[in-house]
Amino acid sequence: MEMTMIAPGVLGSQAHSLPVRQVSVEAPSLWLIAAWRDFRRAPFLSIGYGALFVLAGYVILLGLHNVGLASLIPTAVAGFFLVAPILAVGLYEVSRRIETGDSPSFATSLSALGRNSGALAAVGLVLTLFLAAWVQVALLIFMLFFHQQPPALDHFLTGILTSPEAVPFLVVGTAVGYAIASVVFAISAVSIPLLLDRNVPALVAIATSIAAVRANWLVMLGWAATIVVLVGAGIATFFIGLAVTVPLTAYATWHAYRTLVE
Repeated sequence: MEMTMIAPGVLGSQAHSLPVRQVSVEAPSLWLIAAWRDFRRAPFLSIGYGALFVLAGYVILLGLHNVGLASLIPTAVAGFFLVAPILAVGLYEVSRRIETGDSPSFATSLSALGRNSGALAAVGLVLTLFLAAWVQVALLIFMLFFHQQPPALDHFLTGILTSPEAVPFLVVGTAVGYAIASVVFAISAVSIPLLLDRNVPALVAIATSIAAVRANWLVMLGWAATIVVLVGAGIATFFIGLAVTVPLTAYATWHAYRTLVE
């Protein structure tokens, strides 16, 4: 039986971290200001990219509804946060090109996919595995409390969430989701922009991201909350707001990387 091997240089033989900086509490505000400047430099490209996320949201929403799994929409929305960092590769490249004085375009932003592609794919695989784990765990938690598969959305809202088990179900689900999201945020906070900017292995990028979060845990906690608010606001507008909030978050993430990693 053949086995697919990942080249050692892709992951890295040693997960040592690059040097990271400590930043002040106002750093996230500065990242967002810089992100807004980038957005204004490339408004049509930014909204065009954001529109792809809006379209993806509708596809997932309608897909789950059409197969009778609309009650999984909250799980899918939460899962979006887990894989969004790798989906925003092109937007990081837009910020990188603006920083270097180039004029970004959709074609040039896609060129990022061919740079350090093995390491990017490795990190993308890690995030995808976390997404798969989250979906499975969410289903297991539901079945643990309600002893059935998730019902249709109307019954989920009127029957499940009004049952005595609803509160412990939500508490456990939220706690597990928070734990998974915290790990994903730590490994992806700056790792993907780092891989675009420097030819380093995936494990080095992940270790550097974790080091940056640990060195600035309070600031990064606030930054993570800001991301949730921005993307959550976009989702709350029936996904339309993602056309603006996703590019802003991605550009700010690029500037966070530039500030945090020496």
